[in-house]
Amino acid sequence: MARFPDNEIISLVSKAPRFDLAESVGPSVRLAELLDTAFGDGADFSLDYGTAAGSPGLRQEIANEHGVDADDVVVTVGGAHALFLIAFTLCQAGDEAVVAEPVFPLSRNALAAVGATTRALPLSFDTGYRIDLDALRKLLSPKTKVLSLASPQNPSGVAIPAQTLREIVAMLAEHAPKAWLVIDETYREAAYGDDAAVPSAAGLGDRVISVSSLSKCHGSAGLRIGWAITRDTALRQALVTAKFGTVISCSPVDEALALAVFRQRDWIIGERRKLLAQNLQLTQNWVSRHASHIEWVRPDAGALCCMRLRRELFDAAAVERFYAALARYSTRVAPGPWFGDDPLVFRLGFGLPTLTQLAIALECVSAALMDAARAGT
Repeated sequence: MARFPDNEIISLVSKAPRFDLAESVGPSVRLAELLDTAFGDGADFSLDYGTAAGSPGLRQEIANEHGVDADDVVVTVGGAHALFLIAFTLCQAGDEAVVAEPVFPLSRNALAAVGATTRALPLSFDTGYRIDLDALRKLLSPKTKVLSLASPQNPSGVAIPAQTLREIVAMLAEHAPKAWLVIDETYREAAYGDDAAVPSAAGLGDRVISVSSLSKCHGSAGLRIGWAITRDTALRQALVTAKFGTVISCSPVDEALALAVFRQRDWIIGERRKLLAQNLQLTQNWVSRHASHIEWVRPDAGALCCMRLRRELFDAAAVERFYAALARYSTRVAPGPWFGDDPLVFRLGFGLPTLTQLAIALECVSAALMDAARAGT
């Protein structure tokens, strides 16, 4: 069996259709917007190796955003690299890992690749993708090495309340004292409009690891800069060693540009939050108009949400017709099975298009819904 199973989610980094509502990002920052801040005239920028932990200035900016010390931060080649390093550092064959699902596939696959036994903590559309603490408690054991969560979650955009996270930290200390809480906070800063971003979970305890990147909230997926944050000195050094053993360092060019992103974060994130708020409202209005065919879980943050086709209208054949119709309209959403969810569920990304583009794209989804439902009557 392949260590990293095939998943059609890889199509997100291939040719996109005209309306790509499968994406979960916002508009990308343009290189020209960063060059002066990053390099000045660029003539004296040296293309040396970077440092294994990441540049001190960048680690300080990340630390400032998360309320931790710069020494707690390890810069990685995207958030996916951080998840990979954590799995390979903490787990080995025979260890158990609990993963909240549906989930971004790598969060589960990286743990399985090192031989850990992964146990699913199911999150249900019907309960708004909220964590059932009693169900979690039953999955924990002294062999549990990792509990992997995301807040806000991918694909749903549902955040885990701070009080729930504190209860989870206490639960781990009692029932799985060797376990680490790994929490993917990639969408944390993607609040809506003037809403404040929730505080990072990085400071909740010594066995909490926060993972994030510049890909989603900061419009800089192409820089491939992410990070892991831990207050545990030994684990931090182990992650630095693992990073050196895989990529040596991040690109100093990427790190310089990432530092420029942080130094311009107010307008970069601010503009994207305005767009998210407008597009979320448009999406909510659209769902209301199509309540006979579709339902959704309203997200807490992020450029994404989960929708579900009405079970009474969409059998398996109708679901296939829906996706075929979307393709005819050159429109794409992200099917639930990409993340381990029900085939009736799909992730819809509303953060990438302009308000006008999103309105047109949603009309294409409307047409696909009607086509698929009519064909079955």
